[in-house]
Amino acid sequence: MTIAGGQNLRDVREKLGLTMRDVETASERLARKHANEEYFVPISRLSDFETKGVIPSIYRLYSLAIIYRRDFRELLTWYGVNLDATIADLEISVPPRSHFSHALANTGTVQMPVRMDPSFDPRKTLNFGRMIEQWGTVPLVYLEGLSKVDYTYGYIGSEDLTMYPILPPCSFIQVDESKDKVSEGGWRSEYERPIYFIETRDGHTCCWCTLGREGVILQPHPLSPVAPRILGHHEAEVLGQVVGVAMRLGEWRSVPDSAPAPKERAALN
Repeated sequence: MTIAGGQNLRDVREKLGLTMRDVETASERLARKHANEEYFVPISRLSDFETKGVIPSIYRLYSLAIIYRRDFRELLTWYGVNLDATIADLEISVPPRSHFSHALANTGTVQMPVRMDPSFDPRKTLNFGRMIEQWGTVPLVYLEGLSKVDYTYGYIGSEDLTMYPILPPCSFIQVDESKDKVSEGGWRSEYERPIYFIETRDGHTCCWCTLGREGVILQPHPLSPVAPRILGHHEAEVLGQVVGVAMRLGEWRSVPDSAPAPKERAALN
């Protein structure tokens, strides 16, 4: 992979009619502009990149991307770093605390269905994968028109059992930031009751909310081992309402045996 990266660098340079001296001179100007010598690519080092499989530093790779008029992300793929694989790679880490997810903010493309089976009926429950005739890579800029509200994205920490079992740990959530006011009543079941993404001094969490005289009551699911909390209005900020969730079933750890059951917790209180 590193040899292929070096060969690509050489091919692009030669197609542009640039000599190694041209690259060195241009990188020197870039280094002076940013007051950082790490951007400088001397001829000897460029030769190592092109012929010996030496991997450029992030600064020098940026210099080459600028000089060669190429996207920095493209040069990363020449060395086996594909930023469009972020979604799949996120599964390798399960932070214990809930938090904002910024990993997908700059994802340039997304794999999505571009041709469906003509018999597809969105009203019926079915095996969606079998209805897709073709997947394609679509630039996210083309999906911008589908966005009608401001969304942010969060992650339920592996130790955050506040809304278990509705929102299992390690779930990704979509939050509508325009719905940052707590609703009082109007739902017929717990599945219709709004779930909010909350920021507190201790971090982030998802929960039901009730406004009280003393502040905001953060209410967990009845089956959760987490106790309700009452926080002052200045101690808890409602960031928005959870409007979407993506989860994997059966792949997150179960409730710890040491955690008190809801009834036991009530007795302790």
